[in-house]
Amino acid sequence: MFKLAFSTLGCPGWSWEEIYATCKDLGINGIEIRGIESEIYAPSCKPFREENIEKTLETLKKLDIEIPMLTSAAYLFDKEKQEEALSEAKAYIDLAQRIGTPYIRVLGDRDGAPGEERDLDFVKTQYQKVCDYAADKNVIPLIETNGVLADSRVMAEFIKAVDRPNTGILWDIHHPFRFFKETPETTLSYLDGFIKYVHIKDSVMENGKVSYRMLGYGDVPVLDCLKQLKKNGFEGYVSLEWLKRWCPELQEPGVVFSHYIHYMSYLIRQI
Repeated sequence: MFKLAFSTLGCPGWSWEEIYATCKDLGINGIEIRGIESEIYAPSCKPFREENIEKTLETLKKLDIEIPMLTSAAYLFDKEKQEEALSEAKAYIDLAQRIGTPYIRVLGDRDGAPGEERDLDFVKTQYQKVCDYAADKNVIPLIETNGVLADSRVMAEFIKAVDRPNTGILWDIHHPFRFFKETPETTLSYLDGFIKYVHIKDSVMENGKVSYRMLGYGDVPVLDCLKQLKKNGFEGYVSLEWLKRWCPELQEPGVVFSHYIHYMSYLIRQI
């Protein structure tokens, strides 16, 4: 069955101690790192600095908590900042190797919603470089279903063209449904076998804009996504991505994370 995690994007005001204590208290398996307190860049976050990293690893081992994902902001489409993107991806890969994290996230587009046209041949070359760097480090760089790559047909063609043994997809269930009106069955028909990690969130459309909701309060087909994943034999992490860091008006993480674990337990009993 799935393992459950939450992204630290949802609790930008929490200390590292509050983050792992909440994870343990709620019985959640893992913590996805996307910033801690005021620092968004994982290699610079306090728990991963050289003087703290051993203590961090000891604490996680003692609590039986994993860090399954380091979520970078390496935008592989950006030709003007291509070296910066590669440098960030490599730094995340190095940290992931150091702490035993299997995945990092990179992006082929900027936002969840598709915007301007992207040069996917260039993105492919960048992603290949990232995968090649990670090849002997026991880390898999995952590319997310966002922007133009939220279209599963486009993503399927892209990931096959990359042609590296250590590729993989982070399926953000929200974007293919919300922006391309894909059913979970359609998404999985294209991407099955490549999905290694899942972001989960819910929303509704209000006045032409996405309005995020706690799970079960929007119209994203969360249960159907979980059913399809189970049917296809997925046993990896499903991680709540609550966008509190970018949308401070959203509900507080203590309420949202508690709701997440209870709601997911309810859904898992139905599949």
